[in-house]
Amino acid sequence: MSQYAPHVQGHCDPRFSAVRGAFEENFRDRDELGAAVTVTLDGETVVDLWGGWADGARTRAWERETLVNVWSTSKGPTALCAHILADRGLLDLDAPVAAYWPEFAAAGKESVLVRHLLSHRAGLAGLREPHSLAQLLDWELTVERLAAQEPWWEPGSRSGYHPITFGHLVGEVVRRVSGLLPGAFLEREVTGPLGIDFSIGLPEKESGRAAEVVRQRAATTSEQAAVLAKLTPVALAALSNPLIAATEANTSRWRAAEIPAANGHGTARAIAALYGILAGRGSYGSRRVLSPEAAERVREGQGSCRDLVVGAGFEYETEIGLGLWLSGPNGSFGPNPRAFGHDGFGGSCGLADPEAGISLGYVMNRMGPHIADDPRKMALVDALYSAL
Repeated sequence: MSQYAPHVQGHCDPRFSAVRGAFEENFRDRDELGAAVTVTLDGETVVDLWGGWADGARTRAWERETLVNVWSTSKGPTALCAHILADRGLLDLDAPVAAYWPEFAAAGKESVLVRHLLSHRAGLAGLREPHSLAQLLDWELTVERLAAQEPWWEPGSRSGYHPITFGHLVGEVVRRVSGLLPGAFLEREVTGPLGIDFSIGLPEKESGRAAEVVRQRAATTSEQAAVLAKLTPVALAALSNPLIAATEANTSRWRAAEIPAANGHGTARAIAALYGILAGRGSYGSRRVLSPEAAERVREGQGSCRDLVVGAGFEYETEIGLGLWLSGPNGSFGPNPRAFGHDGFGGSCGLADPEAGISLGYVMNRMGPHIADDPRKMALVDALYSAL
């Protein structure tokens, strides 16, 4: 328990005072360092709070416009790029990936569908051959290796979380269809026109706004070895090839790269807006970003199972839609089983519940140890639904 309780700034509708209470408790009781949370209700911002510190030395306050790397919470905006193309009739989610990316048909993958990429069922959760971080930052090399690789399991049969390769797989299809990598496509089609403060990677001119990602206590060599010894070969490849330290997010090479599964940078306000768009809200003028039919397709469940990569970390089966995880019976994104969202490494989260009309963005810079459902995030989610 921390005795440190920073001054929380921002706006909170009195109806959602429980969310403010939970946010403040995260600092007092859950070792929060710097963070922000935003909630929208029927498109109106009802909670927009921030507080704490943007660096581990506590010399820079977390400000309204502070940005931070949100890790896998980036996967929602990346999936949005594919859904926009599908909504426009330019991408068929039931077509073979090879129809857009011919080289992908190698090694028995000619029948892998676009929906398998979005739902982590492509069998390419990690690369088989050693792949360094420097190689990961080389887009062409990484997608070339993925296209040539044999799947780890029968594609489409079950999910195996693709922590890093998701972004390159979905992103290369976006590029083949639109001519743009996901970062540029998202900026042109969504974040630029709507003024949403989110980017895949981080332009150097914005680096002064970026919070420092601060890891928890580093695991000892023996602790690391014990964890790795429990992983199956596919989980080992997915989670440690290459092994990415949390503090890598503070480097200029990470920020300059295109890693659509993991290096999105934004505010809580931006995350709430983007996940709201995935739920069918958000428009430029009279044109909606996604049609109601496309927004419903986002959370089209592909079947629950014990995930091949992260399933050992859960006591229950999980289900992934087309790019997002469903809340399901375990309530990861609230009590509505068809609410959806995505957690990020260390604790961040974006979620939406179309039936309740809400979206939430939560970002932070002190990394937590949980695979998903960080206690800080869950405290905010529980408080939000108690207010409803």
